[in-house]
Amino acid sequence: MAKKKTLFECQACGFQSPRWMGKCTSCGEWESMVELSAEQIKFLKETSSTPQGTKAKALPITEVSEDNITRFPSGSRELDLVLGGGIVPGSLTLIGGSPGIGKSTLLLKIAGNLAQQEKHILYVSGEESAGQIKLRANRLEANHDKLYLLSEISLSAVISEINHRSYDFIVIDSIQTLYSDETPSAPGSVTQVRTITFELMRIAKSLQIPIFIIGHITKDGSIAGPRVLEHMVDTVLYFEGDSNSELRLLRGFKNRFGSTNEVGIFEMNASGLEDAKSMAGRFFNKEKLQSGSALTVIMEGSRPIIIEVQALVSEAYGHPKRSSTGFDNNRLGMLLALLEKKLDLPLGTYDVFINISGGIKVTEPSADLAVIAAILSSYRDRELSTETLFLGEVSLTGEIREIPGLSQRLKEMETQGFAKAVIPNKPLEKTAIKCFIADEVSKVVEWM
Repeated sequence: MAKKKTLFECQACGFQSPRWMGKCTSCGEWESMVELSAEQIKFLKETSSTPQGTKAKALPITEVSEDNITRFPSGSRELDLVLGGGIVPGSLTLIGGSPGIGKSTLLLKIAGNLAQQEKHILYVSGEESAGQIKLRANRLEANHDKLYLLSEISLSAVISEINHRSYDFIVIDSIQTLYSDETPSAPGSVTQVRTITFELMRIAKSLQIPIFIIGHITKDGSIAGPRVLEHMVDTVLYFEGDSNSELRLLRGFKNRFGSTNEVGIFEMNASGLEDAKSMAGRFFNKEKLQSGSALTVIMEGSRPIIIEVQALVSEAYGHPKRSSTGFDNNRLGMLLALLEKKLDLPLGTYDVFINISGGIKVTEPSADLAVIAAILSSYRDRELSTETLFLGEVSLTGEIREIPGLSQRLKEMETQGFAKAVIPNKPLEKTAIKCFIADEVSKVVEWM
């Protein structure tokens, strides 16, 4: 008689072992190993290897025909921008973000927009009752006959409803609350999330239904659950911003159907999460800058945004602190070391704090010069001009290097009424902005 094969999997990290163990050797969690059934072991083998008898034939790329991707609008200009032009039928999209930032609000608003276009929409919620969703729909003006609500956490019940009626768009809120009867583990575990995502992907691809999944995030800001979740879906979107602020940023981290460079900007108001009408003056105060504040222009995709960089430099009592919000802390340490070496500033005995106004996160190095200007302004307790912006990447040698999209940034400055700019190189196009060329950090002091 053949010996029964057993396999155990950690619900915390997905580590697999042929025998049970009290403590997972991969993540260190106790009592997290769960035995997989024979059907689950068979499913893992089928998905991890090519079935016998099937032979894949390689073709020259010149003989492969292109897939014609058709999109339809979501009713939100900003969401369509991040998705690459609209929603793709058969796509599986994951949206993550901190609690209360607006994930459910945005997708319910989108569901209402699509239902208004005579599309059949299914909104599945495992966290709220249908009555609670109805209250939010009243506020969002998303009440339409084509929008169907299902308060359910069983995957089999969700699949039964999908087979019962032909839907054009499905929302799952959230993936961590669903569970499959075939998997003997708690909802939200690695095994459950992976099994459910596989099934949702099969439904999306076979029926050509776009499915949007809401995912919870961990303390460090990443999607909770196995990493394979992000690999399996077609698109991964993250909400950024402070939940106490009215502005929200939707950034794409993966998109098989478009670019990940674009960022959608939304604002929360009485009628829900809506497209931001204008970015002029949203991230800075043009009336008066206090000491320690400097302005710059960053590029979010194809959109230039003027932001305010705030710095606080104060005498340290004990070990000096270095902290930044919205700016890379390691890069801040590099800039401080550079200022000490090139300008002989005794910043080693000072606490330095950096904040990007408006809750936006700066991911490009073009704001280096503005950070340095803000630090010098706070250190000398001297206010900077509200008409001057600082643009440039700072190298380890103290050089200020060129940045991409300089013409677009200067054009945005001109549109919003700014007059001067400290930049690393002469602009290629004619501009009304008075430009000061600074190719070294030491020269920035001359224009302050």
